[in-house]
Amino acid sequence: MPYRNMSLEDLARHIGMDARVVRKWAEKGKLPGQLVGGEWRFNRAAMLDWLQREMHSFDVEHIRNLEQAMREGETDRLIAAYLPVEAVEMNLHAHSRASVLRELVQVAERTGLVYDAAQIVDALEQREALGPTALPRGIAFPHPRRPLEYATAEPLLCLGRVPAGIPFGAPDGGLTDLFVLVIATGEKLHLGLLARLAMMFNGELPDLLRDVDDAESALKLMRAREAAVLAAGK
Repeated sequence: MPYRNMSLEDLARHIGMDARVVRKWAEKGKLPGQLVGGEWRFNRAAMLDWLQREMHSFDVEHIRNLEQAMREGETDRLIAAYLPVEAVEMNLHAHSRASVLRELVQVAERTGLVYDAAQIVDALEQREALGPTALPRGIAFPHPRRPLEYATAEPLLCLGRVPAGIPFGAPDGGLTDLFVLVIATGEKLHLGLLARLAMMFNGELPDLLRDVDDAESALKLMRAREAAVLAAGK
């Protein structure tokens, strides 16, 4: 979809948010919008960047509304659909930001779904150069700035853990040890996956993942947490 400008009402519908909230955020300068002839206009590309950067700061209701607005409809179980056991590695050996990105992509390659590993690594490095994808509590969701249509055969998630943790630019200054790589082929799924992960990791899941060493156990925890998140939204 082209990155055209959107009206306030278009943006509110697109991200599943009350137009009054969008207007308030725009007026406070929280959103990257411009007043043109008395009407708010929002650049779609700038909004995509803003959502990826600021989503984690939303309250639970706003994240859930965004996730539901982005949901493609073919399946509610995004983790089961896009995170195979082959893409889980709980003992990465990385010692730096660059090496963890490379190792995550190498794990993703084990699925046989990766067409262009070099493109993915380059896109991840470019995104991190704009600002770290690390969040508080030792987690990070590395992802390209834009969805990659042709780098993989289908959308893909990859879960990795660096047991000792590494500096990854977390806002709380701590080390990051849990990583979920997000590779989507379209904007809605891209944002939907990031929103789903934000909801899932808001709770005890990070600590539970730190207590397991094998891929099967980690995947079981991920699926159980996703099921709980979905049940809470019904």
